[in-house]
Amino acid sequence: QVRLVESGGGLVQAGGSLRLSCAASGSILSINVMGWYRQAPGKQRERVARITSGGITDYAESVNGRFTISRDNAKNTVYLQMISLKPEDTALYYCNADIQDIMLRYQNYWGQGTQVTVSS
Repeated sequence: QVRLVESGGGLVQAGGSLRLSCAASGSILSINVMGWYRQAPGKQRERVARITSGGITDYAESVNGRFTISRDNAKNTVYLQMISLKPEDTALYYCNADIQDIMLRYQNYWGQGTQVTVSS
């Protein structure tokens, strides 16, 4: 059984910083793309950032220059460093990963989400 567990969310003032972590565990053979998505109340889920196993990244225009995604392949963990946070960054942040398990099956997984709230 493969799981993604996020941590690091919380309440922060505008202009502040947070670092999210997401650890994948279970019967993992390899992890391809890992990413972060977010969903604000009343809005659709949107992709924030993603990173390939080789370290290639891309970002949503709204966070480019403020958020940095990184990963530790040895720990099966992806991070999202967020700076200069704005109230509009308030959302439930989800981790996502394309994982191949030890049975050689590919599947896309989601974490349970971690809340980020930015006060003005």
